[in-house]
Amino acid sequence: MEDEEEEARALLPGGSDEAGRDTRAPPAASGALQALCDPSRLAHRLVVLLLMCFLGFGSYFCYDNPAALQTQVKRDMQVNTTKFMLLYAWYSWPNVVLCFFGGFLIDRVFGIRWGTIIFSCFVCIGQVVFALGGIFNAFWLMELGRFVFGIGGESLAVAQNTYAVSWFKGKELNLVFGLQLSMARIGSTVNMNLMGWLYSKVEASLGSAGHTTLGVTLMIGGITCILSLVCALALAYLDQRAERILHKEQGKTGEVIKLTDVKDFSLPLWLIFIICVCYYVAVFPFIGLGKVFFTEKFGFSSQAASAINSIVYVISAPMSPIFGLLVDKTGKNIIWVLCAVVTTLASHIMLAFTLWNPWIAMCLLGLSYSLLACALWPMVAFIVPEHQLGTAYGFMQSIQNLGLAVISIIAGMILDTRGYLFLEVFFIACVSLSLLSVVLLYMVNRAQGGNLNYSAKKREETKLSHEE
Repeated sequence: MEDEEEEARALLPGGSDEAGRDTRAPPAASGALQALCDPSRLAHRLVVLLLMCFLGFGSYFCYDNPAALQTQVKRDMQVNTTKFMLLYAWYSWPNVVLCFFGGFLIDRVFGIRWGTIIFSCFVCIGQVVFALGGIFNAFWLMELGRFVFGIGGESLAVAQNTYAVSWFKGKELNLVFGLQLSMARIGSTVNMNLMGWLYSKVEASLGSAGHTTLGVTLMIGGITCILSLVCALALAYLDQRAERILHKEQGKTGEVIKLTDVKDFSLPLWLIFIICVCYYVAVFPFIGLGKVFFTEKFGFSSQAASAINSIVYVISAPMSPIFGLLVDKTGKNIIWVLCAVVTTLASHIMLAFTLWNPWIAMCLLGLSYSLLACALWPMVAFIVPEHQLGTAYGFMQSIQNLGLAVISIIAGMILDTRGYLFLEVFFIACVSLSLLSVVLLYMVNRAQGGNLNYSAKKREETKLSHEE
């Protein structure tokens, strides 16, 4: 019950701390500034939310730099598609191990604050090395940069989730996840539509295209990573201040995390992992290779291809918080995940086998991608004890990255040898496997009397009966 009271105090615009002191500002000093400075007030928590959102902006902006500059990278560095896709694979490889330990490192070694700062530094250093690889015409250096960038990128996402769960709980959490995803996707969208234009401007000022132009363009893009590092430092200060004023726990779980927790993961959780992997491998590698697909199959110009390739992210930005609210209000998470996977399958089939305007399929993909993120990720919190949340989220991203690393290489090889139609059939097979796992999850959850598909009202009633 004490935990519940503490959570309520943290969520209400005013209240008292553990020692019973009134934390509300006195009436005379209850202006906007006081509200912003008081960690128990909503205004202060909105500032923290803003910083949380910008925390992931830089890494998401730079993650898809290769996709935005696919033609330029292949031409300037003289590589084929298989080698080009290694830039994505090298990002994912360190996270096959690191993400699994990411939650563990945040909870047990660095703490949330230092962990976030360290991971942000890796993102900055990785992007600089990646850019230097272009400047010095060394593709191996670009690969090394992506590897270092990857060490920070996904672990930073685990830190972001941990901060979110620490500052926002209960009904707000889906909306917060949605807003974080929105800001990340705005970063990806700006990258997709800006980097090609930026390359042409750098080319004009340097007088020619080539590896130096590519490197300078990537270095300018790296400024966004410094923004993320500044947010990490600001968050660390505000979190430490809130801990001192409210006596709140640092963003961790309080219980010892054993890496053997994995053996306690239930069947529904493993099915969620499979859905996650099979779904995302048909989205991110596709976007990574999408720009040339739209120019080759549909005859789009380079700028139009960039625009349609980024539409998934454009739609995701406003729709993620809206879908987050929708899932919050209705519950029924498995049904929403099912809708998202079926819609994604339909959009890939349309892209593969029809010449219909691809804007239709890509808009559907954008909607379903947003919906899946809002419905799938919070499900982990429904079936995993709080002391295992860091490990569970870390492991979920870890195996997602294993899938992305392997599938990125396979996608590049398929494209070099068989072409885009065969690649689309491969992606359709991946989404079909995800669909099968959703149906299995629905059946297992129903058989076990699980809460994953409860309506929001029933979930609330169950929670209240447990408290009594």
